[in-house]
Amino acid sequence: MYVSDLGASAILLALLFAIYTPVAAVAGALRQSEALVASARRATLAVAAFLLLASGALVASFLLHDFGVSYVAQHSSLSMPWYYVTAAFYGGQEGSLLYWALTLALFSAIFVVTSRRAPAALVPYVLATLMAIEAFFLVVLATVSSPFVRLAHPPADGVGLNPLLMDPGMLLHPPLLLMGYMSFSLPFAFAVAAMITGRLDSEWLRALRRWMLAAWTIQSAGLLMGAWWAYHVLGWGGYWGWDPVENAALLPWLTATAFLHSTMVQERRGMLKVWNLGLVIASFALSIFGTFEVRSGVISSVHSFAYSTIGSYFLAFLALVIVFSLGLFLFRLPRLRAEQEFDSVVSREGIFLVNNLLLVGIAFATLWGTLFPLISAAMRHEEMSVGAPFYNQVTGPLFLLLLLAMGIGPLLAWRRTSFQALRRNLGLPALLAALCAAILPLLGVPSLWANVAFAVCSFTGSAILYELWRGVRVRHRHGESYVRALLMLFARYRRRYGGYLVHLGLLILAVGVIGSHFFQQQSDATLKPGQQVSIAGYQLVYLGNIEDFYPEKDVVVAQFQIWQHGQLLRYIYPGRQIYHNFSDQPASMISITTYGLTDLYVFLEDWQGAAQATIHIYVNPLTVLVWFGGLVLILGGVVCWWPEPPTSLRSGRLVRPLTIAEATTVSDRSPVQAAQEKAVVASAQAVERSATSPTPGPSDSRSREPGEEVSQ
Repeated sequence: MYVSDLGASAILLALLFAIYTPVAAVAGALRQSEALVASARRATLAVAAFLLLASGALVASFLLHDFGVSYVAQHSSLSMPWYYVTAAFYGGQEGSLLYWALTLALFSAIFVVTSRRAPAALVPYVLATLMAIEAFFLVVLATVSSPFVRLAHPPADGVGLNPLLMDPGMLLHPPLLLMGYMSFSLPFAFAVAAMITGRLDSEWLRALRRWMLAAWTIQSAGLLMGAWWAYHVLGWGGYWGWDPVENAALLPWLTATAFLHSTMVQERRGMLKVWNLGLVIASFALSIFGTFEVRSGVISSVHSFAYSTIGSYFLAFLALVIVFSLGLFLFRLPRLRAEQEFDSVVSREGIFLVNNLLLVGIAFATLWGTLFPLISAAMRHEEMSVGAPFYNQVTGPLFLLLLLAMGIGPLLAWRRTSFQALRRNLGLPALLAALCAAILPLLGVPSLWANVAFAVCSFTGSAILYELWRGVRVRHRHGESYVRALLMLFARYRRRYGGYLVHLGLLILAVGVIGSHFFQQQSDATLKPGQQVSIAGYQLVYLGNIEDFYPEKDVVVAQFQIWQHGQLLRYIYPGRQIYHNFSDQPASMISITTYGLTDLYVFLEDWQGAAQATIHIYVNPLTVLVWFGGLVLILGGVVCWWPEPPTSLRSGRLVRPLTIAEATTVSDRSPVQAAQEKAVVASAQAVERSATSPTPGPSDSRSREPGEEVSQ
């Protein structure tokens, strides 16, 4: 018996338990049988255990170089380092599907362990939905895309991993992005459970919020890592090319971002219920669309697998998800009416609605551009490509408006904002934006759009910092140092101030994108030893090529000196690696040297022996801010996700706060006891308000609650 046989058997057993779980969970809910629901919980844990076993068997097959397994033979070789051999687990279609199923099972197991905090009526249907999704993936793995198929005549060595994947980015980007796609299943399962049970108040939102935050943060990390990987590997001088697979990964992130904002409106005012439910469904459907796009091969992309019939399975599953969700949605639509009406467009909820419209507009434009080649091929029998200029022209202005709304939102009150408060809160950011727009042309920035973009960034940045300063100043007046005041705000009000951190990170990232887009310089040169090329004040002197030959690959590097103002800065060595198994796919060794906030990016395009090299040179200003801003954004997402301390601890009072269950049964208590508990909570909230928000002026209609959010 082979290790792979153990893995194949584990997948079949996991499939049996995944089929059993929805049946037991739904039957338990309908019959109100705790025993059946408990058995569904245990079956979910069994699915996770068997998929861990199957995944371990596949990893063991790779590490043991069992080339009798077709998947192992196709994606590894004896010469590969052990860490790339391990990463080959998800380097192909079959293994990545197993990884998808494994992470879904593990997240489902985590939900089972922590589900005591979730509304009891929703739990069976959440489990049923999760395991129904799991069952689909396991059916595909067990039938048409098994990673454990054995060869009748095993080769002595494997083909090896695609050279583009032989990079440190392979260890982080694919698992993060696949996990991000998968993690949208949890919020979707809550939405389905809420629609089935009819419990469409804010309770289901509170239950799924942290799951959506986790999905959003993981997807953010996957997108950032993918951009970094493309920048360091592909050699075209950029990090986001609006490739169809890149777009597919961005789409659920956009709708999830909209949800994380609009959910606050429903929690606060009972509005945007249709939006929230629709955005959760859209996020999951778009994640399945992305999986279909990568695996079907119907849309050409450097990231996608070859054409495969497996795409038809995902297309059918996507159609089933849309029809089923839309049916439930329409059935429950009468119960999704807003509890209140908009009092004023100039309000917090008004800006959140604008935020939703912009994010969904960007998502629609991106989806349209991604699908347009297929639509044109079907209607005109001629495939028309959509390139980066389309996306930049359509989504660029929308992103700028989104940045502007991001700065305005925190400065507006709920319900309505008076003109005096609006003028007072927006005056300083508007002044700084005007100064930025006036000064930049004097500093030699000729592009109108660049000036507008930087002015918007200065407005939003000053608005965010102003809000942070107001909170710090109030705590400082109560005796805390400025540093401690800032740290305590983030520690005690994580959702609100983590949101500020997310906005700040996105703003820094936007500055990097604007700078690298509008001010990039590039040049091509074919040089012989001793010749040089100049660009942006740098001189690159070519010294020659060095060629090395190894059993598994050939390597060539071009030697250059970088000079500036007559001073030698350093030597660089851009090059290429040609793996013998993939001689038609040379891997790039790109030289990226950072001076301040500017990258000098050198790519070896071609060479002739040891005495000639053709290079592409890019000077990318502010690109480093893309990576720094992305890290700040992810950190903000983690801060938002991290559980907040109990209300009593945040206020400094040793009083046990009301639980959700206790709060819903206050009417069953004695009037004296209920009044005492309400008084305790009101007192704690009063202390928090005084410690976290500046005192509003007489004409300011803003009202802030402790921990009130302005972001995710």
